[in-house]
Amino acid sequence: MSTHIEILNRLLENKIVAIVRLDSGELLIEVTEALLAGGISVIEFTLTTPGALKAIEQTVTQFGERVLIGAGTVLDPETARAAILAGAEFIVTPTTNVETIKLCRRYGKPIMPGAMTPTEILTAWEAGADIVKVFPAGQLGGPSYLKAVLAPLPQVRMAPTGGVNAGNAAAYLDAGAVGVGVGGNLVSKDAVQNRDWPAITQEASRLVAALKKD
Repeated sequence: MSTHIEILNRLLENKIVAIVRLDSGELLIEVTEALLAGGISVIEFTLTTPGALKAIEQTVTQFGERVLIGAGTVLDPETARAAILAGAEFIVTPTTNVETIKLCRRYGKPIMPGAMTPTEILTAWEAGADIVKVFPAGQLGGPSYLKAVLAPLPQVRMAPTGGVNAGNAAAYLDAGAVGVGVGGNLVSKDAVQNRDWPAITQEASRLVAALKKD
């Protein structure tokens, strides 16, 4: 079992969290294989998906240390605990819930709560967030918004989510983000529905290449 700092370091080193939101948990293993083939090994599986906890458990069992699986769209501490017991190594929330942050600290798992305004971002950070998920980043003004908020809050680790893709991900890192969360632009519902795993692998490769700097 990895420690809190080991998991956090892996999140910071990889810089990309693939957000997988499916209509069913049955294909998570195939999606994981496609992402791995493209160079992405950190995956957030959203709990809005039916059978999500079982799918997380199966994926963790099958891939072990090859992937870092987290649970997303976690709304409360009870759900966070259930996800951690199912094998999730990190927790992502769409909003800032202080009790959920406390629960994750208690269990030694990194948490990325969602926040939008400077007040929300600082509240999440002061409550113990490891990384603050700035959401929805694309609708807030993109990299320029992140850069503006980081000016008075340089100590906060921020990772934008929402509207991030291979074309703009590097600009977010240049603005000061420690990483990015990419969902539908990486794992499209059409690709999953058509079982077009090479398309997901190709998009993952594009995203990884976009963030590589010589």
